[in-house]
Amino acid sequence: MTPNNSQPPHFPLLDHCPLALEATAYYDSEWFRREQRGIWARGWIYVGRVTDFPAQTLKRVTVADQNLFVASDPAGHLRAFHNTCRHRGSALCVAEEEPFNGKLIRCPYHAWAYNIEGGLVSTAFGTPTADFDKLEHGLFAVALKVWNGFVFLCLRDNPPAFEPDLGASILDNWPMDTLSTGHVLEKRLACNWKVFWENYNECLHCPGVHPALSQRVPVYRQGIMAANEAAGWTPETPAQAALQEGAVSWTVNGQSCGPEFPGLTAQERAQAHTFVTLYPSLYIVAHVDYVRAVTVVATGPEETVLRAQWLFAPETLNLPGFDLANVTDFATQVMMEDGQACEINQQGLKSSKFIQGRLMPQEFDVHGFQQWVVAALQEAEADSDADAQPGAAPQSSSPKPA
Repeated sequence: MTPNNSQPPHFPLLDHCPLALEATAYYDSEWFRREQRGIWARGWIYVGRVTDFPAQTLKRVTVADQNLFVASDPAGHLRAFHNTCRHRGSALCVAEEEPFNGKLIRCPYHAWAYNIEGGLVSTAFGTPTADFDKLEHGLFAVALKVWNGFVFLCLRDNPPAFEPDLGASILDNWPMDTLSTGHVLEKRLACNWKVFWENYNECLHCPGVHPALSQRVPVYRQGIMAANEAAGWTPETPAQAALQEGAVSWTVNGQSCGPEFPGLTAQERAQAHTFVTLYPSLYIVAHVDYVRAVTVVATGPEETVLRAQWLFAPETLNLPGFDLANVTDFATQVMMEDGQACEINQQGLKSSKFIQGRLMPQEFDVHGFQQWVVAALQEAEADSDADAQPGAAPQSSSPKPA
């Protein structure tokens, strides 16, 4: 259905109820394989903070089932490679994390050695003949991007532009590079990764699933994410406070856990929570006193791992009597509530009667996410078709939400 062009531009709700993705998209193994190839192996995937890769170490990471490692030189500069020796394919980094002298990456099998740029330096006891060119046998490099202290990898030879949903400068007023990890939570969910992202993208569930959060954020009590989604809203409608009276942050007691970040604008302080989304692997929630980063990892058609990091200014962590639980318990409760809702959602998807869902107007961001998934798969499969030999059978196109 074509959107009604008479809708005012400030009003984000859909003017129709589109069909959602088909149910098989959330549990079918072939769907999952296509997403691994077409989304996770082609986009920028978050793999950790810069501080998770100490200087003079090699550290293994996995992206789209590919065994990779990140090398950190003595100055802390990072490079990433496929974890495979060009000799006979041995893994180079065997342990989860290994010491590294910053000069040579040496294969533990036959001792081939590579420099920090991945170039082949030595074949050890092997004696190459004239037909062997060292320049053609360097490590397979992986594109790496550092943004606000977050490290991203992309498996594509020609990576796409790096584009957070709110722009690369959205967190410029937070001291992101200097923040320290104060707490980590990991949770394995029995649901497809898209189920989690769809839950993240709507608040129809908030009044019933998140009573404490809905109390803290008044607009959530209406089942919407922002004031401009409410019936009758106009740009002239007086703004309401982002948080309940007396609260300044997402903590159990509603108070700041330490000094507020000094560089924030009045609008950023009034907003109280700035959400930044980087599909398919990360979202960030920046508050006036701390930041939370949540990683989404698709580990199977019906399994997703969430990993949340709470990031603080070092001086906040060093405050006498600093109450970490006052910060972490609030969002942990929200995440556990979301996790349970996502698992319930997953449990009902295999009904023989349920073919696909129908979205409500307030689920415009769910619709946008589903369209993003479909477009990414279609682009990947079109590229694959273009690379195929003449006469090769084209791959089937992705089912499309209406």
